[in-house]
Amino acid sequence: MSHDPSSTFDLNKPSPARMYDYFLGGKDNYAVDREAAAKVDAAVGKVMTHDIVWENRLFLQRATRFLAESGIDQFLDLGTGLPTRGNVHEIAQEVTPDAHVVYVDNDPIVLTHGRALLAKNATTTIITADVRDPAGILENPQLGELIDFSRPVGLLSVALFHFISDHEDPAGILRAFHERLCPGSYLVLSHLTTDGPSAEKIGQVTDAYKNATSPIVFRPRAEIESFFDGFDVQDPGLVRPWSWRPAYGESGPQTEYLYAAVARVNA
Repeated sequence: MSHDPSSTFDLNKPSPARMYDYFLGGKDNYAVDREAAAKVDAAVGKVMTHDIVWENRLFLQRATRFLAESGIDQFLDLGTGLPTRGNVHEIAQEVTPDAHVVYVDNDPIVLTHGRALLAKNATTTIITADVRDPAGILENPQLGELIDFSRPVGLLSVALFHFISDHEDPAGILRAFHERLCPGSYLVLSHLTTDGPSAEKIGQVTDAYKNATSPIVFRPRAEIESFFDGFDVQDPGLVRPWSWRPAYGESGPQTEYLYAAVARVNA
């Protein structure tokens, strides 16, 4: 399946990447994104527009540090959104200064703003591509310049796959990436779940995103767990993101809207 990333550049529709930027306090968003964000806020309040995004963000940061301290020095971040403080390359390069990081997003605005931010970072880049077309990412020459799949890679898909509908085959997408990962690689994944929030809240959030460039899908824990088929889930398992190896003294939001895990590719 082929997707043209430029086709997603529609300022008449809210973009999950730009809405996420708005939720994080960024400025790279438009009126259509803020209007959709306000609808989410009206439906479920700050749980969705603050707590969940920051719970995810802190999980991403802890997981990235864990991978870097475990020897991973190359990262592929799918559906990265707009770069903001405490991003993957900043954390990974604190541990390993020459760590290689490739960000992928299908929103061309992410490329525009990200390239400017990363202009002086020779080991980090952003490519415009769609995760629904794994081959288009894996065969991208820019990816090949920084990522060597004969060595372990950290594959990050945080708050991404709940924007992939069932007919787009999220499990098949993950299998395509898994096939390229050598032993010692890792998958980091978080996902919205039906196990926790009420059906009413789920319906309100789903409705708020129905006109976005990528609608949102909540899934049961068992289905999220199946996304890790072929991987060895690391301790403490598939858990709420806030409870995944919390940093000493860290205080952050704690919700029941998400599950997350870090898993390893074994020989």
